[in-house]
Amino acid sequence: MLLSLSIRDVVLIDRLGATLEPGLSVLTGETGAGKSILLDSLGLVLGARGDTGLLRRGASQLAVAAEFDLARDHPARALLDEHGISGDGSTIVVRRVIGADGRSRAAVDDQPVSVGLLKRLGQLLVEIHGQFESHGLLDPATHLGALDAFGGLETDAAGVAAAWAEWRAATEERRAAEAALAEDRKEEEWLRAMVAELDGLNPRPGEEVELAERRALLMNGEKLLEGLDGAYQALTRDGRVEAALQTARKSLERIADKAEGRVEPILAALDRAADEVADAAGLLEKASADVDLDPLHLERVEERLFALRAAARKHGVEVDGLDGLRQDFAKRLAALDNGGEAVGRLAAAERAARSRYVEAARTLGRKRAAAAERLDAAVAGELPPLKLDKATFRTRIEPLEEPQWRESGVDAVSFAVSTNPGQAPGPLGRIVSGGELARFMLALKVVLARVQRVPTIVFDEVDSGVGGAVAAAVGERLARLAREVQVLVVTHSPQVAARADHHWRVTKEDTPGGGPPVTRLEALSDEARREEIARMLAGARVTDEARAAADSLLGA
Repeated sequence: MLLSLSIRDVVLIDRLGATLEPGLSVLTGETGAGKSILLDSLGLVLGARGDTGLLRRGASQLAVAAEFDLARDHPARALLDEHGISGDGSTIVVRRVIGADGRSRAAVDDQPVSVGLLKRLGQLLVEIHGQFESHGLLDPATHLGALDAFGGLETDAAGVAAAWAEWRAATEERRAAEAALAEDRKEEEWLRAMVAELDGLNPRPGEEVELAERRALLMNGEKLLEGLDGAYQALTRDGRVEAALQTARKSLERIADKAEGRVEPILAALDRAADEVADAAGLLEKASADVDLDPLHLERVEERLFALRAAARKHGVEVDGLDGLRQDFAKRLAALDNGGEAVGRLAAAERAARSRYVEAARTLGRKRAAAAERLDAAVAGELPPLKLDKATFRTRIEPLEEPQWRESGVDAVSFAVSTNPGQAPGPLGRIVSGGELARFMLALKVVLARVQRVPTIVFDEVDSGVGGAVAAAVGERLARLAREVQVLVVTHSPQVAARADHHWRVTKEDTPGGGPPVTRLEALSDEARREEIARMLAGARVTDEARAAADSLLGA
């Protein structure tokens, strides 16, 4: 809801600040005092078109700021998150500044935003209904959501949206498969050639590393053999290593009985050394025998390695990826050979998804029809007391052609009204009288109060052209609506003003020195409120009878 409004240098307002409360707040005052300027200022901070004509004479810029308290799950939070504006607090502060040069700047929580985003945000925060402007339910795009909320059909609508997404995904998958199949048919001859080529090559994962290692051994065979033979000769020539170990062993054996066990570990080590030397000599002999010096073997290894690498370059993959590529080509050929069996399966899945969507959407449509009957009856009950007894309200539900089906279902929902007998119902915007439109919107808002998502609603002279019992009915409905959302009303009706939880008076005062007049806003005490309502009843001269009538209205 709207917590505060601060205005600076807008037309007749030099400095003005107001702290607002939940419930019903009314603004009263003489004609021309500046009530419309307050609404214009609120409109600016909500993204309305601004121009330098609103700038107070002599000021360099105008500025309007508004603070709103928003629940964490309010749609406005999602919009701000989408644009990277995620405040930590429970409130947001929206600012709008327009300079004398016409340049406009906007910010949310001190983060610059476009006026376009400000307008989208404003439509989620406040609805203004009045003589000359209205949005929210006047936009037919909001009617379907309003009906679903009134009927408690959000879960059903979410199910339809999920079924729609599933159907769209199945359609895209089938189309992608068809496109791939068509492309593969163009390349069928090439695919078969590539599969035959790769089958002939028969690559194995890891083969490149094995071949490279084998090639390195073959290329360095003579050097390897020379080194191995040198090592073998060093260990075995004339039995010198073995003789040295034997000599050392005999020398130690002669003193073993005198060494108190100290030489046994040494003797064991010498034995192990003799065994290791023998093993090393055997391994060297075997390694020498394994060295391949046949140039034909090297040639065959290089041919295989180079063939694998050439194929990998041709197809733009690593050598180890050739086998996977061969399998992929084979699968594409198999899809061609089976006549598009996979596409057929996907088409069947698509048809099943469509059937689920249609069933869910038509079930939702039947529930919408039942909810529409309840909504029409509820709105009809609100119209006669508002001097709209000749008016009718209809919720139209029309089936859409399949190309127009969407995630919200197969229905188009719109609210239609007729204000005169015999007149065919038409869009809400066809109501010519601003006062009638505002009262019609009030009736609709009262019925939809419990599902209202916009936390603040403003009515500008919703009581225009009515008085007595009708004005009292307007006030009663505004009070009912204010139990669910914050309501601000500009009014000339004492019956409406008497229903308020909070009463503000707008006045215009002259400034010393002949400067431009200024608009002031005053929160009224109980006594001042009584006097203001008496003025609204009596006019310029407030009588005791008017005060008594004011007491009667306030008491009621």
